[in-house]
Amino acid sequence: MTRAPVPSPAPRGRSGGTVLVAHPSPDLYGSDRVLLESVDALLAAGHRVVVTVPAAGPLVPLLVERGAQVVLCAAPVLRKDVLRPRGLGRFLAGAVRGAVQGLGLLHRTRPDAVLVNTVTIPLWTLLARVARRPCLVHVHEAEASAAPLVRVLLGAPLLLADRVLVNSRFSLGVLLASAPRLRGRSSVLDNAVPGPPAVVPAREELAAPVRLLYVGRLSPRKGPDAAVEAVHLLLAEGVDVRLDVVGSAYPGYEWFAQRLAERAAAAGPERVVLHGFDADVWPHLERADLVVVPSRTDEPFGNTAVEAVLAARPVVVSDTSGLREAVEGYGCARLVEPGSAEALAAAVRQVLADWRAHRDGALQDAARAARRHSPSAYRSAVAGAVQALLEGAP
Repeated sequence: MTRAPVPSPAPRGRSGGTVLVAHPSPDLYGSDRVLLESVDALLAAGHRVVVTVPAAGPLVPLLVERGAQVVLCAAPVLRKDVLRPRGLGRFLAGAVRGAVQGLGLLHRTRPDAVLVNTVTIPLWTLLARVARRPCLVHVHEAEASAAPLVRVLLGAPLLLADRVLVNSRFSLGVLLASAPRLRGRSSVLDNAVPGPPAVVPAREELAAPVRLLYVGRLSPRKGPDAAVEAVHLLLAEGVDVRLDVVGSAYPGYEWFAQRLAERAAAAGPERVVLHGFDADVWPHLERADLVVVPSRTDEPFGNTAVEAVLAARPVVVSDTSGLREAVEGYGCARLVEPGSAEALAAAVRQVLADWRAHRDGALQDAARAARRHSPSAYRSAVAGAVQALLEGAP
């Protein structure tokens, strides 16, 4: 394993080549926001950047605003249902349609390099090889709990890539377990996580209600229902709390969002407030006292947890994989059993019992997180990786 080097920033305005960036989502969650930093890096290095996504969404205007060209192009996303006949049929049908559109886009743009911003759209890695374009894949996934065949399906296409960037040591370990031949071409690059416009310290004295915050997708694996159940437990114990939930459900998970809304309503008026998706998380973090990240399964990293630290808020996170790595070394973070409402509630009580120490520690941690996840260092590393790709460096 190597860690991506951080070269000197490229001078703005330098004439570069064309980089085609393939991304599976038009949303604005963790890896989508990291993509914006990658695009900024390439544009600052003087490259023409063409980004392909499968549909319109909140990510698209931000890409255009930066100066990237955006092209909608179908690309099947590799999900677990590919192991079932119907899911495999849909994936293959989408691959045929996506291959036709993708090859057409490659012919029109004639990129000097292709950056695939995930392992879940392996078609683009294949198309880059067919078109004989150097390819860099940025891995944001770590499906350690997935079936062995799924891990192989995710890792094998990366053997067609010239270079691989990985967002955490945990993600790299999962990747190499299924594709060990990638060791020599893979580097770890810490995610860029821009901080708030200004760090506003949490309240010195807590007045009721204590304000908890969850930011993320509404899905079983992310565990917002555990956070809601923790509110029920805390209220039953006489702890005056409120939980704000910022996020929306994946398509197909509307049933989960409905169930979550029902349990939120059962907690009482204004005890759990569902805000839906909001691209600007900082006002929510500023109003919060404490952030919870209750994922049930392995996470490749934990951008939401890092955002909490950057905002100088104590954070309670599940003791899993990339989340553990994301808050490593931060005294304001507490690790709990994944998916356990009881453990989550107990950790919240512990933070509240020693509020001043956690509040002051969070302020110190915010400065360390800002250095560790500096967007400028990340952009330099991405620009350097693409330049090495263009120059044919190993």
